[in-house]
Parts: sequence; C-alpha cells; structure tokens
Amino acid sequence: MATTNASAVFAVPRAAGAGTRPTTAAPVANLPLVTAPQRLEVEETGYCGTTVEYCADPDCQFAFGTCDSSHTPAGPTTLNDPRPLLGKVTYDDDIYDCVKNNVVALTYDDGPYIYTAQLLDILKSYGFKATFFMTGNNMHKGPIDETEPYPSLIRRMVAEGHQVASHTWSHYSLSNIPPDVRKQQMVKNERAIANIIGKYPTYMRPPYSQCDQASGCWADMKALGYHRVYFDLDTQDYLNPNSIQNSKDIVKQILGTPGTTDYLAIQHDVVQQSVANFSSSFFDLIKAKGWKGVTADNHDIQVNDHDIEDIDYYFQEQYVVHVEEDYYY
Repeated sequence: MATTNASAVFAVPRAAGAGTRPTTAAPVANLPLVTAPQRLEVEETGYCGTTVEYCADPDCQFAFGTCDSSHTPAGPTTLNDPRPLLGKVTYDDDIYDCVKNNVVALTYDDGPYIYTAQLLDILKSYGFKATFFMTGNNMHKGPIDETEPYPSLIRRMVAEGHQVASHTWSHYSLSNIPPDVRKQQMVKNERAIANIIGKYPTYMRPPYSQCDQASGCWADMKALGYHRVYFDLDTQDYLNPNSIQNSKDIVKQILGTPGTTDYLAIQHDVVQQSVANFSSSFFDLIKAKGWKGVTADNHDIQVNDHDIEDIDYYFQEQYVVHVEEDYYY
C-alpha cells in the first residue's frame, strides 16, 4: 500500500459497482464511537483513513492496513494447546436446539459492551443464566483483556454462573478468510479470555452464522475443540435497535406456539434497547410459561456434580493445559 501523511485520506481501487464513500461515515453498527489512534487503515469500501470508521473491525480490510484484529493479546499463543474432545455434545454437527424441556437457552453476541452490566443486573433479578458469545476486539471498543470495564464484567459473568463463549476476536466471517487468519481469530480471543479468567471456552458461535464445511471451518473448529452453536429463536434485536417492539412481538408469537418445549435464543448485548427494554419483557414471557432461562451448555439441569457430560472451557495454570471436571485447565 502506498504511504501517505497520517492525516491524509486517499482512494484505492474498489470493487466494480461499489458506491461512493460518504463524506461523513455513520457510526459503526450505530454504536457510540471511541477515539481511534492515528494510524492508516483501509475500510471495506476501498478507501484509506485514520478514524474509527476505517479501522474498526469487522469492516477494516486487514490485508491492507492495521485494524482492530491486528492487536495480539499478551501471553503465549494457545494455538498448540492440547484439545481433547470430551463429553457427549457434538463437535461435528451444528447445534441449533436444546436437549431439555421447558427452558430457553439465553445467548448474547458481540459483547461485552457498555450495556452488559445492566443486562447482568436484569439476569440476576430473574435468577436466569446466559451464555455470552464474546468478541475480543472489534467496533474499536478496545481489547477485552486490557480495556475496562470488560475484564471486570467477564469475571462477574463467571462469578454469577453465566457461560463465557467465543464469537471470535474481531467478528470476521469464518467461511471467507484464510485458514491461518481463521485460527488466529479464535486463539487471540482465547488468549485474551484466559488472561482475564484463566480459562478459555469450548463453545463458539460463528459471526454472521458463517462457518461452512467447504471452507475448512468445520475441521478447524473441531481441531481447536469447539462446539458450533447457532439458534432456533432469532429475536431480531439487531434489526430493530430503534423499534424493539418488533422483537417483543416476535418472541411473544414464538413462545405462544403450541407443542414447542424449548428454544435456543439469540440477542445482542451491544443493542441498548435489547438490554434495557426487551430483555425484561422476554424474561417475563419465559417465566409465565413456567420455563427457565439457562446457558447454552445447560449444566445446571444437565449434569450431576460428578458426571462429566461436557466441557465448557480449557483452563490454564501457568500456561499448562489440563482437565478438571467440566473444564480444560
């Protein structure tokens, strides 16, 4: 890439049919912006710049400049850690459904974020548990192991019985990146999570629900010891950040469907109205059915104290991985 003054912005070739970049770009994913370092990056439309709109992942083109994903967490890589495939939960098939009745597995993508603490308060008030599929460094929020309040929030999740899981380091489509980049998207997130809680997860959700067999993503996730988790109840909160009543209507209709016994739901704790407005309404509907909100691993009703049905984490003690009950240590 040609060099230029750090304050300059210049055009580079873009795909045919690509639109003209607006003079003032919209905030990434309609989220509050944070101050970006002065560095040259390339945004997905094919233009270079030094502001958040250019360097925040997942839209930054990592092949042409420095992006959120370029940062590597402190500590040794987990890439070559042993990954024994234990338990009865599949590593080969995509997971869309719960195995127990009268539950909704509550899952949240893209955080932690500035609304996550409020969500934890709401979950606690209902006595519900959730799985947090976390990104490590995207939307220019800062690396989760270095940027408060994220380390404190993640430790609180674990202390309060929630499940920590991976949504990759920077939210790239895992089907559309090279295998080495795909693996780094997983192990960078592992390293950051282990830096906070001393363990890293065995459950993951592919960004954009994109992890196919043809790209090698299935094989890579299995080699890294991951269960691939999707959902069968899409709250569509991400499509309705300013009209969250639509999400309320969706879940009311779905939970009212006769003959259903469980759901695996998806929300996003980066959507303010999903946290502050929608969640309590959703939880009220779950309670009204006599159901319970649980984690995706569902250990609170799946596993006896001494029966290992599955493992949720690889644990590290002085960077040596070992297994103890439900976890890799």
